[in-house]
Amino acid sequence: MKVSDILRVKGHVLFTVPPQASLLQAVQTMAQHDIGSLVVMEQGKLVGLLTFAQVVAAVAEGAGVLGDQPVSARMDTHYEVCGPDTTLDTLRRTMLDSGTRYIPVMQDGALLGVISFHDVAMAVVREQDFENQMLKAYIRDWPEDETQAEATPASAPARG
Repeated sequence: MKVSDILRVKGHVLFTVPPQASLLQAVQTMAQHDIGSLVVMEQGKLVGLLTFAQVVAAVAEGAGVLGDQPVSARMDTHYEVCGPDTTLDTLRRTMLDSGTRYIPVMQDGALLGVISFHDVAMAVVREQDFENQMLKAYIRDWPEDETQAEATPASAPARG
């Protein structure tokens, strides 16, 4: 399975915010759409990611008040990226090794989407469910004569 397969199932809806937007506006967008990250875009280019972790840190440092901080003050500008042909195994390893929960998917400088750790987990579960269904169907449709031949051991010649 590849990242492009995950995006196809997930869809290509992206929620973005400009770097000069307030953190409060970003939090409201995240809450409204039940998402854990926002892509920070400026002049059509990806310039950062804002995740719930940065927002929570800002809330903690402000003793519960975000104030009028801009997104640019909290966004992450050093992030992992992947391409649509990145395999699921490579993506999982990258996310685990880097501790990243969100990875932008880029191709030829264009942002195609963002893959979350949740998206990866869902893809793994769907893939395993499909394999389990295929195995169960295979076992259920096993020809009877082969089943009996394997279940009944051949008689061994008596040794004297």
